[in-house]
Amino acid sequence: MTLGIHQKPIVCTIFALTYLGIAVGHVPHLKLNRVGIALLGAIAMMVCAGSSAADTATWVNWPVIFLLFGFFVLSAQLRLSGFYGWVARWMADRLGAPAQVLAVVMVMAAGLSAFLNNDIVCYVFTPVVAATLIARKLNPAPFLIALAMASNLGAAFTLIGNAQGMLIGEVAHLSFSKYLVWSFPPVAGALAFAYLLVRWRLRRQRPEEFRPVGADSDDQPRPFDRRHTVKGLVIFGAVVALFFTRIPKEVVVLVAAGIHLASPKFRTEDLLALVDWPILVLFMSLFIVTGAFAATGYPGQMVGWLTGIGFAPTRLGNEAVLTAGLTALMNNAPAVMLLLKLVPVTQPSAAYVLALANSFGGNVILTASVANLIVVQQARRQGVVITFGEFARIGVPVTLAGLAVLSAWAALAG
Repeated sequence: MTLGIHQKPIVCTIFALTYLGIAVGHVPHLKLNRVGIALLGAIAMMVCAGSSAADTATWVNWPVIFLLFGFFVLSAQLRLSGFYGWVARWMADRLGAPAQVLAVVMVMAAGLSAFLNNDIVCYVFTPVVAATLIARKLNPAPFLIALAMASNLGAAFTLIGNAQGMLIGEVAHLSFSKYLVWSFPPVAGALAFAYLLVRWRLRRQRPEEFRPVGADSDDQPRPFDRRHTVKGLVIFGAVVALFFTRIPKEVVVLVAAGIHLASPKFRTEDLLALVDWPILVLFMSLFIVTGAFAATGYPGQMVGWLTGIGFAPTRLGNEAVLTAGLTALMNNAPAVMLLLKLVPVTQPSAAYVLALANSFGGNVILTASVANLIVVQQARRQGVVITFGEFARIGVPVTLAGLAVLSAWAALAG
């Protein structure tokens, strides 16, 4: 679609206002959140750019939307089967010394987040970890911060750990197996540093009994259904295995989701109720907003301007810093949407750095990742308060160390 000269300033204004609203997170005197802001931006783009519904639909990357929807259904089936709760309880029963607790929490969160939705992992694990540590009179806050960070880092290990990874993998046509091999060293290095830092902070804390404040959690764990858990894991394993073939990933995931929707156990409305519809709306809206902005031709000029002042976004180190910075400013999903219009990902290494730096940047402050906000919200329901500063004191050094490891690995591996 070609925009007229008079339309370009309007489109740029809508784009800037939309991303400003996303960065702030709200609009004064309105009840809008980031999803609502993005949706209003998409509607404004469609109207002001004069695009038809058909033209607007071409800006949406539908394979990514199908991938997200399919994985939400797969995760919903495992959640209804009680799999997440069973894993959390199994972990809680085997926790020992604080250092061991920390290691188990981080390894389990990272491992599950690599292949399942990291937001759901945080949602399910936070209450169990908090309750277990409260029962032992330990302050759960450092452990829960580590849980959020391990979830973000683990999600970067594969192209299916979070929505941004799926988008980058689809746009850049990345090999699932090659990304897996390339991402392991920086993810493992960042995870090890996060563990050592949190463990060091735990040793420096004075031992004192922790008492929750204003706990109001009344969530009931879902009963464990072994047969349907096995069914869900087998289907999920088949999906991951087929990702190593040439079959389109979205087709594989949609077929698997279709099998679960035809379930004799779980009702369709129960499965669909656990689909993260706001995330799907956010992605479709941002596709439209960034698609209209790209049609102005200004993203290429912005890259030229950055290169002219000595900060070429195509250099892997600069790309990592820019990605993490925008993630901290506006949350990880909107940051990736914008960067895909600015940084060409024609080379796999550029796409790898974008995927990893985005997830690493999600650890820097509380608002940089949805997973962080979920942990804080769930912790508060257990009477555990995690402050912005408390999170940043761990998140900033973990992010900086992760970016240093990533930049070094990118320079070494290419």
